[in-house]
Amino acid sequence: MKGLYLVTDRRLCGDRTLEEIVRKAIQGGVAWVQLREKELSTRNFVEEATRIKELLTPWNIPLIINDRVDVALAVGAEGVHVGQSDMPCERVRHLMGPKAILGLSVETWEDVRRAENQPVDYLGVSPIFETPTKTDTQQAWGLEGLARIRAFSRHPLVAIGGLNATNIEDVIHAGAEGIAVVSAIFTAIDIEQTTRHLSQLVGSVSYGITGKQARIPECKQALEPSCKEKT
Repeated sequence: MKGLYLVTDRRLCGDRTLEEIVRKAIQGGVAWVQLREKELSTRNFVEEATRIKELLTPWNIPLIINDRVDVALAVGAEGVHVGQSDMPCERVRHLMGPKAILGLSVETWEDVRRAENQPVDYLGVSPIFETPTKTDTQQAWGLEGLARIRAFSRHPLVAIGGLNATNIEDVIHAGAEGIAVVSAIFTAIDIEQTTRHLSQLVGSVSYGITGKQARIPECKQALEPSCKEKT
């Protein structure tokens, strides 16, 4: 799950269409797109997902559907991202098959622990920083919380929540393989240029190019009492 991961939010489209924003983000170098729709009917969600899939396919960019396994199957999406209150990961994996991309949001330390035995391809660590686009989550993890998860978890980590050009470097150094953004792209004046800048920033910082290692908390074991747990 390396690279820049766009999560959609139609509430931030303004006078632009969702398809227009996604198209410009593609041209700017986004690596993954998660289509998140909480209010559309199933029919409209499928129609929209079909249009987005048609935009992504020529670029070999995976389409990840938020929550809705039925929509993902209907449009042939490459994956599904679920939260803690959605369909269990084992059932999603059974329905989507072994090759599908399956992401899981983790908002508490107990979520992280349980995820170790779940058949997921990455964890969405949410939120890293406070953000108005994610109001139904627990308190923010912060960089130390992200580093704790990296020291403990076997899964790749995609960070989300309040991320932009000013903090991406620190988040990657703390252990994130992927950077997911919403408003940083959706509210940009120049979608393509902003996406290109963020994508290049993620690429230049990732995997030791700057010679830095993940910043792990003081304690060596993530479960030691001296580590303050996020609850």
